[in-house]
Amino acid sequence: MRRLLGTLLVPAALLATATSALADTDRPRSGPEVVAHRGASADAPENTLAAADEALAQRADAVEVDVQRTADGHLVLVHDATLARTTDVARVFPTRALSPVGAFTLAELRRLDAGSWFSPASAGERIPTLAEFADRLHGRADLLVELKDPARYPGMEKEVAYEIDGRCGVVVQSFDHDVMRSFAEAAPDVPAGWLFDGRPTAAQLDDAAAHGVTQINPSFEVVDAALVAEVAARGMQTGTYTVDAPDDMRRIADTGVDRIITDRPAVLRTVLAG
Repeated sequence: MRRLLGTLLVPAALLATATSALADTDRPRSGPEVVAHRGASADAPENTLAAADEALAQRADAVEVDVQRTADGHLVLVHDATLARTTDVARVFPTRALSPVGAFTLAELRRLDAGSWFSPASAGERIPTLAEFADRLHGRADLLVELKDPARYPGMEKEVAYEIDGRCGVVVQSFDHDVMRSFAEAAPDVPAGWLFDGRPTAAQLDDAAAHGVTQINPSFEVVDAALVAEVAARGMQTGTYTVDAPDDMRRIADTGVDRIITDRPAVLRTVLAG
């Protein structure tokens, strides 16, 4: 998912309440589903097992991740087109620092530190495979898989369909709607989401519904109650990304969306609790 917000300052009182709320693990979910963006990525390095653990600790209902493919055919979790921002690739492979993710083998990716850029305490985190991340959740939270720039990886949608076969609680989404039509053919029983940068048109919603899409997921900046109603009228649900400020969380929740993607699941939990 594309991070639309920079680092936000959250009031200390709100954070304190959020932390205390984590102990209430048996409280049933009400309101929109809480989806951790790349894991709980405000508190752990994105798309890592540490981010999965933190998302579970903050009681996320689901975890969103970004999937790409290595040069030797493994499905791995990386958001950016290159490894420069989130790993020490410039140190380990100095002549390949700006090479695309898909130019590296899994063994090469295993050599990279995917945590030090975030904090010293996160040093040593590795880039996980999709299977490793799904196993880490172990049914304790659902999994929202974004096919990241799938045009770079022909056939990746079929490989993802194979990888998640038999796993419960998985939804697959992408901004590339042509690839999502192909995914629907490969895995007709897996819920599919279409991502949008802007507000989807009526024609786009009709197209999505005709192809069995279950979730429409636009930026929170274009979501309102009218759009949620338009989506629901076509038998689909609305999710939205990436909502990190408490005031935005309140506004979006009031629109009736089905799920909210956030870097800060604990804060969203507190906001939803009122």
